[in-house]
Amino acid sequence: QVQLAESGGGSVQAGGSLRLSCVASGYTRVGNCIGWFRQAPGKERKWVALIRSDSEGLFYEESVKGRFTISQDHAKDTVYLQMNALNPEDTSMYYCAAGSGIWGSTYCYSSPGRYDYWGQGTQVTVSS
Repeated sequence: QVQLAESGGGSVQAGGSLRLSCVASGYTRVGNCIGWFRQAPGKERKWVALIRSDSEGLFYEESVKGRFTISQDHAKDTVYLQMNALNPEDTSMYYCAAGSGIWGSTYCYSSPGRYDYWGQGTQVTVSS
């Protein structure tokens, strides 16, 4: 059984940084993706960054490019999201999720519905 657990959220001022961690146990790396998603109150859940476990492919939503970095440590079964230059629009609950990559490619799905396993979420609040 795949289990995901996020940590590292908190409250920061605009311009600050946070690093989120997602410990993902029990999933097969080959062909799979881990994604970070976020959901603000009253809004739909959207993807932020994705990493393909086998090809090391990295994918970023446009608004976080250049500010967020996704990485993984296979030895620790952990995926990180380093978030720099945070702004109030980044305030959300952040979730990590695991799912199958796009078969026959090195890409990941960006739709939350394509991910089978989810963590409980960690809150990020950025004040101006």
